[in-house]
Amino acid sequence: MRKFYVFIFLVFTISGFSQQDAWVYFNAKPNAQFYFNSPLEMLSQKALDRRTNQNIDLDFKDIPIENSFVNQVKANAGITVMAQSKWLNAIHVRGSQVDINSLAILSFVSKIDFADKTLNQAGRIAKPFKLKQTGKSKKTKVEYAYGSSSNQIQMLNGQVLHQQNYKGSGKIIAIMDSGFPGVNTTQPFERLRDNGKILGGYNFVLRNSDFYSGDSHGTSVLSTMGGYKENSLVGTAPDASYYLFITEDDNSENPIEESLWVEAAEKADSLGVDIINTSLGYFDFDNTAYNHTYKDMNGATAFMSRGAEIAFSRGMIIVTSAGNSGGTSNPHVAVPADAVSVIAVGAVTPSKIVTSFSSTGPSYDGRIKPDVMAQGQVAVVSDALGNIVTANGTSFSGPIMAGMVACLWQAFPKKTNQQIKDILLKSSDKFLTPNNQYGYGIPDFGLAVSTTLTSESFSNDEFIVYPNPFSDFVTVSLPAKIEKGTLFIYTLTGHKISEQKVTPQSSMISLKSLEKGMYLYKMESVGFSKSGKIIKK
Repeated sequence: MRKFYVFIFLVFTISGFSQQDAWVYFNAKPNAQFYFNSPLEMLSQKALDRRTNQNIDLDFKDIPIENSFVNQVKANAGITVMAQSKWLNAIHVRGSQVDINSLAILSFVSKIDFADKTLNQAGRIAKPFKLKQTGKSKKTKVEYAYGSSSNQIQMLNGQVLHQQNYKGSGKIIAIMDSGFPGVNTTQPFERLRDNGKILGGYNFVLRNSDFYSGDSHGTSVLSTMGGYKENSLVGTAPDASYYLFITEDDNSENPIEESLWVEAAEKADSLGVDIINTSLGYFDFDNTAYNHTYKDMNGATAFMSRGAEIAFSRGMIIVTSAGNSGGTSNPHVAVPADAVSVIAVGAVTPSKIVTSFSSTGPSYDGRIKPDVMAQGQVAVVSDALGNIVTANGTSFSGPIMAGMVACLWQAFPKKTNQQIKDILLKSSDKFLTPNNQYGYGIPDFGLAVSTTLTSESFSNDEFIVYPNPFSDFVTVSLPAKIEKGTLFIYTLTGHKISEQKVTPQSSMISLKSLEKGMYLYKMESVGFSKSGKIIKK
């Protein structure tokens, strides 16, 4: 019996290594003009409206992949087509190295890229960040009974947006994860269900519409944004709408999951989604030959990261968890957090200290990562049974942030995705001194709203220091004719305590070191001087 099991293992091992994963890239889309002439054949009206609002033109990437090309590849007996991407004009295939390489003779194939980089002619973290239970547990001003979830919202000053009725209404968030059991039955999601806020979903792993299945990780992720149980858990975007997509196979780790994520992102784009949240990160795979390296963390190598960048170019905001590898020998952010335009979210404790597990930067090409931080230790979530529990991981700091981004975008619906991202970063407490453990820091969404509203209310010919009163930062709006100047801060007795240079590119000033109280300011430039009072609250 022992020999039988050994024999089966050997056969499985040999056959397992004989199958390779690869991306086959096409060189054309013959029906492009038809789709340019009939855009509703490929994108919903809501998706087209999002493009119009941000002045984003349709392009070659929007055109669906050519089905006749896919069918010709499928006609090869040794090839299985696993996924496809119109954005990258590629399909993910599985087969022997010989069979995959034979596809190169097809006239429409431009390139073949093996997941095992050693097989490419030029030579070429893995799991979702798992839930770990650590315990059970002017507009009309709106007050929420946040209960135990208050800290993760108030850390971001998110209650200020909620009080002004910015709760994500009108914004659509797509979640890519490993499963959503209990969302269709349990109490914390009843408010979403009753208000028609679950717009749909899909199980890309099993290719069916049963998305209320799989691992409960996605359930907990959704709860940090859309969950609602008074005095226990209120999500950061309780009035947003959601699509739920399963792209992660919890039973294995394979590059196909990157391709499924891109498929889901393309679907989200076509449906008019505004924000994509994902708490998945990829670095290592079951077949170690497929592993990424730190050199790949440049935002332009991994299939998923490239897809995320294209998603941003379509007008969406992509918020992803930074990763949970901070305390390991490979502490860097994983795919797709390395992408340039992705908002990668690290994790802090309830007292705003970076957690030991939060993945770090920089990206391989030297960019600041993570981008921002939110609570990821003892985060309050719902499990699949509707129990309110706590959990650790950037899996939860990411969606906590994504929900608040939806509220911010609701407040400024005419802003582009890039403008919203810029506002987010500029409101963060380390914006002037970012580093690769803390990124640009913890955003202050109250500051983000007040600063943006104030700046929009003044013309380019006015000088203003705002907000006033302020918390830690002030922004100086210079008249158009002034290129640079110096801002002086004095005590009421005339003692100078701060002197900082101001330019249009460096207009946010940190006054975090000041005690609460009233101060005098003086702005000086060539031929210009203005004084006034300012209050730190």
